[in-house]
Amino acid sequence: MTWSIIARDASGAFGVAVASRFFAVGALCPHARSKVGALATQALVNPMYAAPALAGMAQGLAPASIIKQLTEADEGRDHRQVHLIDSDGRVAAYTGSACIAWCGHLAGDGFSVAGNMLTGPEVISATAQAYVASVGLPFAERLITALAAGEAAGGDKRGKQAAALLTYTTEDYCALDLRVDDAPEPIQELERLYQKSLERYQPFTACLASHQRPSGITDRVLIEAEVERFHAARERRDA
Repeated sequence: MTWSIIARDASGAFGVAVASRFFAVGALCPHARSKVGALATQALVNPMYAAPALAGMAQGLAPASIIKQLTEADEGRDHRQVHLIDSDGRVAAYTGSACIAWCGHLAGDGFSVAGNMLTGPEVISATAQAYVASVGLPFAERLITALAAGEAAGGDKRGKQAAALLTYTTEDYCALDLRVDDAPEPIQELERLYQKSLERYQPFTACLASHQRPSGITDRVLIEAEVERFHAARERRDA
């Protein structure tokens, strides 16, 4: 009852974008950790997959091996769908035999798309094609663009309700966590929230405590300067 794209971009950042005719899909399905990996668990979602999957990737286990361990230990495996990507860009996916058609997954260079209860295979192929074609966009925008393409191709065959975007870059906390829990056009609302985050949220997070700068920036003049620098850089990029 969901489709998602998980990816690792050239910077090493991880991201998950997901949409579903299911309330608050972002609360249970997408998971990631900086410098480790990302995954989405869906169909009859099993959020208990997240912690061992991320721990296994942190230990260097192959994603395919992790999925094998998770599903063999799960009596509900036939109803599950899960896909992973690790810090080396290795991808693995599993679609249980009892997942509702259309269901399946597709792997690409540095990304994976998977879905179930979709209008057809064109949903994941359109999602993948849009992600590849939008290589010049910022990572989060690529993920949203890919999700929108999957929706335009048919999306969840039951309709629309929720969407989410999760990204991790270099820190222990996420870079971006946007959730649309219940909306008539959830992907459009996700795009609106992303645009809103560009106003002050994203430039402000560059001032937070980090591994490189443990105390962050606390001088409000310098924070405002960072906001201005952020917007100037975007204007140059879009010019």
